[in-house]
Amino acid sequence: MVTAQSGGETVGILSPRALNRALLARQMLLRREKLSALEALERLVGLQAQAPNAPYFALWTRLEQFHQEELSRLIQERKAVRLAMMRSTIHLVSSRDSLQIRPWVQPVLERSLMGTYRKQLARLDGKAIADAGRALVEEKPHTFSQLGKRLSERYPDRDPSALSAAVRALVPLIQLPPRGLWGESGQAAHTSGEAWLGQPLVSHPPEDDIILRYLAAYGPATIKDIQVWSGHTRLQETMERIRPQLVTFRDEQGDELFDLPDAPRPDPDTPAQPRFLGEFDNILLSYANRTRIIDDAYRKRVITANGIVHSVIIIDGFVAGTWKIGRGKDTATLHIEPFQQISKQERKALLDEGARLLQFAAADARTHDISFVSPEE
Repeated sequence: MVTAQSGGETVGILSPRALNRALLARQMLLRREKLSALEALERLVGLQAQAPNAPYFALWTRLEQFHQEELSRLIQERKAVRLAMMRSTIHLVSSRDSLQIRPWVQPVLERSLMGTYRKQLARLDGKAIADAGRALVEEKPHTFSQLGKRLSERYPDRDPSALSAAVRALVPLIQLPPRGLWGESGQAAHTSGEAWLGQPLVSHPPEDDIILRYLAAYGPATIKDIQVWSGHTRLQETMERIRPQLVTFRDEQGDELFDLPDAPRPDPDTPAQPRFLGEFDNILLSYANRTRIIDDAYRKRVITANGIVHSVIIIDGFVAGTWKIGRGKDTATLHIEPFQQISKQERKALLDEGARLLQFAAADARTHDISFVSPEE
């Protein structure tokens, strides 16, 4: 049993497998849990959502009796929203979290904006662009293309995409339904979070509470892990402030890990059944050291150079392959590509879980099929 000291010196070392089981327990991947979709969104501090259907797969694999309509209804009823959040990427979060966490990550979005568009936005008044963009989207929802064209009327010598990106970074733009609804498609139209929710963003975001929530969902974690998840830098002072509330460990590289005293840290030998994770699943992206979930040898096969994060299978708690669903006229086929040889027992478990996945994702297909691509092919 690994031990730790509260608020003091680290007295225990956690292996990648121990960190893996802690992650699975907190991410509801050791067993599905009986939570509502809204409760799960808040427990997980949101879900990465560049792919519109990704949050549906994330909740399906974590919750008992989850149906697409539940999440679609939350979006339609303005209880959950899609907007740029951690790492300046699109997340689906509860409306309450959008009001608290978006102002905390505001510096991250501004840094990302300047990293990409500094030259195109040089010598412009950011507040003036934000005010102009806010007025436009609050008058009528706009796509980014529409927003850039309208702003170009005021700034004719500037790149329209840079202007719309500035508004995205400086104003909490909500992607309005039908964007993000299961089975819907089309470009995202935006309005401001304040207009959509009828509430202002908090003026003093609860940084300590947000970090404690990250640890509850992802810990034990290093300061670098927290920074990678959030996009923030220089969190050392914050962690020293909340250190008395935490316990600390070391990983096998000697890095200090922070955690909540009562958070689950299961035995490293706890069984973990095979699971299917959707595109951009947060557990693949929320650490500096990702070996607790994916071997470095597999990372480039899952996370591409242009930022695509493929859907993956996990076997015994670790990423072990990718999957995708192909649709024919009347058939839906789940294609599973393991990165390694798998046992008959693991194959059977994947077939059983894959059949449930097809029923969830392609219930309208007359027939379902599952195919395996051999690791040698």
